[in-house]
Amino acid sequence: MKRGREIVEILEAYDLTGSYRAAAELAGCDHHTVARYVKLRNEGRSPEERLHRARPIDEFMDKIEELVARSGGRVRADVVHQRITAMGFAGGERTTRRAVAAVKQAWQAGQRRVFRPWIPEPGLWMQFDWGEGPRIGGRRTSLWCAWLSWSRFRVVIPVFDKTLPTIVACLDTTLRRLGGVPAYVLTDNEKTITVEHVADIAVRNPEIVQVARHYGMTIRTCVPADPQSKGGAENTVKIAKADLVPTSANLLEQYRTFAELEAACRDFTDEVNARIHRETRRRPVEALAEERTRLHPLPQQAFTVAFGTTRRVNWDCTISVDGVRYSVPHHLVDTRVWARFHGDELIVTAVAGTGPAEVARHQRAQPGSPSITDEHYPPRLRQADTAERTPRAHTADEAAFLALGPGAAAWLVEAGATGVRRVRRKMAEAVALAKLHGATDVDRALGVAALAGRFADNDIIRLLAHQRDEGEPIRASETHSLQPGTSAWSTFGTTTGDQP
Repeated sequence: MKRGREIVEILEAYDLTGSYRAAAELAGCDHHTVARYVKLRNEGRSPEERLHRARPIDEFMDKIEELVARSGGRVRADVVHQRITAMGFAGGERTTRRAVAAVKQAWQAGQRRVFRPWIPEPGLWMQFDWGEGPRIGGRRTSLWCAWLSWSRFRVVIPVFDKTLPTIVACLDTTLRRLGGVPAYVLTDNEKTITVEHVADIAVRNPEIVQVARHYGMTIRTCVPADPQSKGGAENTVKIAKADLVPTSANLLEQYRTFAELEAACRDFTDEVNARIHRETRRRPVEALAEERTRLHPLPQQAFTVAFGTTRRVNWDCTISVDGVRYSVPHHLVDTRVWARFHGDELIVTAVAGTGPAEVARHQRAQPGSPSITDEHYPPRLRQADTAERTPRAHTADEAAFLALGPGAAAWLVEAGATGVRRVRRKMAEAVALAKLHGATDVDRALGVAALAGRFADNDIIRLLAHQRDEGEPIRASETHSLQPGTSAWSTFGTTTGDQP
């Protein structure tokens, strides 16, 4: 195949000479080549057009085109090769792959979708979708990824499930972060949003319709199996997963707790919303301030019907559900929460100023066996029921004794458990001895007394005297042993002295 410059030189040589052989001699090619390019030019065809050579697969092209059209361009080349081989094709599979690729390319060119650019308006559209989150303790998580179409403001919230109450909680939290409600919310066709399709018309879930009415917006869904109709949310999911899910590419460490994942999501959204967007050349957080003027007012109360039944948190940081007590975080004491069962789990939701949020999750328990989590209580209340109480002074004398150090506290605990008499008098004697011998030495003696169980009168004085008189500790060398020798047995079994 000649290049364009060579073809021009061949045609120019022919125009000068008017002879195929003379032009071939000038251009340095065969005279048949000159004749072919001159003929193509005279017929008005492109000189770069390649002549189609007959191939054995040409008589099967109609069948290949039929299979590609029937499959919507998805048929595999190996399947086509089996079909045409059974019809008598004797060529190789490589020839079939090339033919199928050419037919698919031509078919897709005729079926290619043409898009009209979507120009979002401020305050009109919000989109959300779900992404697979990292595993925490072997448990799967999901990432709620919301995207405000005009300002490009993103919100990412980690959750454990994708049930309707969780969707409502994430939706309310997102709207409160945005500071208003858009007119439309676009999402996918999950059962929590769309029950079914009838003649390509989506039938909405009645409960999600009530949620939309509460907030004053309309729920819309994309075309089934057509992610291109909500590309903004798809891209948000892709970016969130790349930056939050640990992989070998981003070198992120595993999340040990759910709180660490929540903190990582907040840091991610703060970062992406504060940097300049590639499309708008503006920071999303600045564009959101302008878009808020077009958003609808947000209801003061969240939609709480989907969160379950209400419960009042008792002073022991527990709620009662079906006769079983379940613990909740201590800062929710004397407040109202919502509880619902999801499978074998009890999910407790609280509504704060930033929106509803899951505050506790328990496995279903049986009556008489409450489910208590230590993390829901302050550190001072997380001790076991059998743990010893820490001494706490109520009088000046008790404070002076406990101020000696941890040895004094250990002595008081052991003395109380042993039933020592005249404890207060002995505590006063220890405080008086501390003025003579120093608080450090007395506290050390009290610690030794607690370990040895010595609580008699004057035991502290004897221990102080021992501590004062003791020198460097005696350490046995490696060559010396306290094990007695066997020399005394050397005469065992022998007679000594005069024989009888």
